Amino acid sequence: MADYEEYKKDSKPLTLFNDETGQSFQIPVLKGNDGPDVLDIRDLYKETGMFTYDPGFTSTASCKSSITFIDGHKGILRHRGYNIKDLAANSDFIEVCYLLLHGELPSSTDKEKFEKVITDHTMLHEQLVYLYRGFRRDAHPMAIMVGVVGALSAFYHDSTDFSDLNQRMIASHRLIAKIATIGAMAYKYSIGQPFVYPKNNLSYAENFLHMTFSVPTEEYKVNPLIANAIDKFFILHADHEQNASTSTVRLAGSSGANPFACIAAGIASLWGPAHGGANEAVIQMLEEISDIKNIPEYISKAKDKNDSFRLMGFGHRVYKNYDPRAEVMKKIAHDVLKELNKLEDPLLKIAIELEKIALQDQYFIDKKLYPNVDFYSGIILKAIGFPTSMFTVLFAIGRTVGWISQWKEMIEDPINKIGRPRQLYTGSQSREYQQLETREKKSIFKWLWKSK
Repeated sequence: MADYEEYKKDSKPLTLFNDETGQSFQIPVLKGNDGPDVLDIRDLYKETGMFTYDPGFTSTASCKSSITFIDGHKGILRHRGYNIKDLAANSDFIEVCYLLLHGELPSSTDKEKFEKVITDHTMLHEQLVYLYRGFRRDAHPMAIMVGVVGALSAFYHDSTDFSDLNQRMIASHRLIAKIATIGAMAYKYSIGQPFVYPKNNLSYAENFLHMTFSVPTEEYKVNPLIANAIDKFFILHADHEQNASTSTVRLAGSSGANPFACIAAGIASLWGPAHGGANEAVIQMLEEISDIKNIPEYISKAKDKNDSFRLMGFGHRVYKNYDPRAEVMKKIAHDVLKELNKLEDPLLKIAIELEKIALQDQYFIDKKLYPNVDFYSGIILKAIGFPTSMFTVLFAIGRTVGWISQWKEMIEDPINKIGRPRQLYTGSQSREYQQLETREKKSIFKWLWKSK
């Protein structure tokens, strides 16, 4: 680590004492540019014979990164030092993609060149298009996304050698460009409509909307306000530090897997309802409530510790303050509902009332259960016309640039090592092998026979 001494500057090591042996061990303290200090435990096992225990790695820094900074208690989210609200207000998604990949906002000339590069890569290999036909018509679009993105490495052999900087950049550009096309085609396939090819005269968000909602039989005009809403959606989901899917991409990449396989792994992780599927769960919750008059009942259920019902889209594992993305998304949601004349939609009326209660009810205020980005994004996507099965697909489209930026940063880190978490073993100790005829009969598999 070339800058190791810089990280230790002005930091005193933490000393651990073992009461049983009387031994002590000093743990260096690393200082980042922002956020909490970090204990460097790389030599802990070698020096003490002990591991640390941290389920979910919620107190463990698995890497050093200069891409995204989050302070959940203060409600801060920055990309390369820029506040997410400033980026959403002043940049478009392509500009944010450039920022995440290269570390700086582009000049007008650089942005124009970058935009052209992305546009030139939006089409899929025609043989890859046939892969969709192998999926059932009712396949979840995320299942299709995992398969098709993973298959990119079978078609683009000139960008799988990540040791080559040029190939890394080609792969990065291809993934950012093609992920929107792949997502739109997943939607078209699920509803039995013909695929719509990308158009080079449209912006990134406009192109996605055109590929998703247009049909060959009539002209489709993209609504500028809706295109802006989707563009902001992509910006707000572009990266979010070392979350589950990003960590999955990094872990897969640490083994030397090609970038397309790594992003497919990230998509699979994002699919989980506790991660990217949360915005889909919001609409399912609103459908369960079904009527605005039922809201008091469900609010009571949410407050009851013995009730399994949970209000989806409220609170956040990281943010113990208002999710800064939600503030931006809230305004977009109301603009979209007004533009599409859907303020009277029954489910959306439930959502608006829930939002009002959550911002005023002392229970929600005390527990910091503010509406998060998933709450508003679910409302926006439903109003635009996306089925709930597509919600996580849009999340994946926006997040791909974050994944590929994190992957690229990891590959270029000189101390990059293959991921190998440790464990606290709680199984049986050494046992003597028993021959089959001497083993005691067990009944642990009774459920297997019942299924027949």
